[in-house]
Amino acid sequence: SLQIVTPASNTSLIQPGFSLLHFGSHVFYLGQKGWPKRSCPTGVFLLDLKNNDLKLRPTTFTNDSCYLPPLRNPAVCSFSASQGGEITQYLIHGGKTPNNEISHKLYIMTMAFPVNKRFSLCCSEKDLAGDVPEARYGHSMNVVFSRGKTAVVMFGGRSYMPLNQRTTENWNNVIDCEPLVYLIDLQFGCSTSFNLRELQDGLSFHVSLARNDTVYIFGGHSLGNNFRPPNVYKIKVDLPIGSPALSCTVINSNLSFSSAIATQTSPDEFVIVGGYQSDNQKRLLCSGVFLDDETIDIQEIETPDWAGEIKHSKTWFGADMGKGAVLFGIPVDNKHQSADCSFFFYVLNFGDNDPVLQTCSQGSTEEQEDSMPLEDSEEFTFNRDGNIFDEDT
Repeated sequence: SLQIVTPASNTSLIQPGFSLLHFGSHVFYLGQKGWPKRSCPTGVFLLDLKNNDLKLRPTTFTNDSCYLPPLRNPAVCSFSASQGGEITQYLIHGGKTPNNEISHKLYIMTMAFPVNKRFSLCCSEKDLAGDVPEARYGHSMNVVFSRGKTAVVMFGGRSYMPLNQRTTENWNNVIDCEPLVYLIDLQFGCSTSFNLRELQDGLSFHVSLARNDTVYIFGGHSLGNNFRPPNVYKIKVDLPIGSPALSCTVINSNLSFSSAIATQTSPDEFVIVGGYQSDNQKRLLCSGVFLDDETIDIQEIETPDWAGEIKHSKTWFGADMGKGAVLFGIPVDNKHQSADCSFFFYVLNFGDNDPVLQTCSQGSTEEQEDSMPLEDSEEFTFNRDGNIFDEDT
């Protein structure tokens, strides 16, 4: 089902490149436009979708939390203590800050036990040693389970050119990261890089799905040759007592896209929706992906009845809300432009629940937060002519 939702409180902070974290029935928004203000210093919001109104409610952090900047296009993955268990943590790596700086840090986000019917989040920074991944965005992370152990697999992304190659003219130019696969031991913070000969290009904005000890890489875009590969890369991870081992198998498919969104509808079934087939053509298809221990089955599934605004819009963006639901937005055209919000928002639901998101509202959150003032962003950008302008103006 496809349903348009009404932007309400604080939705002017939503921008392309945002992420959603779902702990149980609660969905949190990360990646606000601009830097947080004193009225909401954390920059992370509870996503409240009640009576078809989309609201962002400020969220508190525990006193021992580190600062988490608003990050666009970081790698985000959930972590559970056991296979198929309840999500207990989220890992957040990289991403772009409002100043267009690229982060190299790894954060761990957990949900603190509710006190007085109010919940809070706890964020900590994890130091890495060994082959530390460089700062990047548009990459992916997944948790794998092998022989009773867990590890994090990181791949792809883009980064700025090395400092010794940057000049005034190309200072903000980005390049593909090396096609290395990083295996991270979260317990010890040790990172090891692997060069797999099947992976020749650094891909960004791809889709990655994990099942047991295997990660599947779909699509993505290579800046170096402007290529969206029609392959699926199956990366298998073995974690014996000694050194870990990685292997890669290339599976031919007819999927060629970038910036798509994946949502999980059951333990072994996923849906890939949206994205781009080329630089100027959206992908209006939905693909079902069915995984078991050895095989992968990809089928085109029924697409929703896309609204006219969606079909004609050149761009769209979104994130997975969990339980088979996706939140995405398209730019508002000039005729419908308003000062409150510059995007239309839709919820696309592949799950059994209808609507799946009514449970996201938090009744104990005080209604007075709706009227909490949020000052305009002070984020500035340079246009192609080199002039400075304030995006909000």
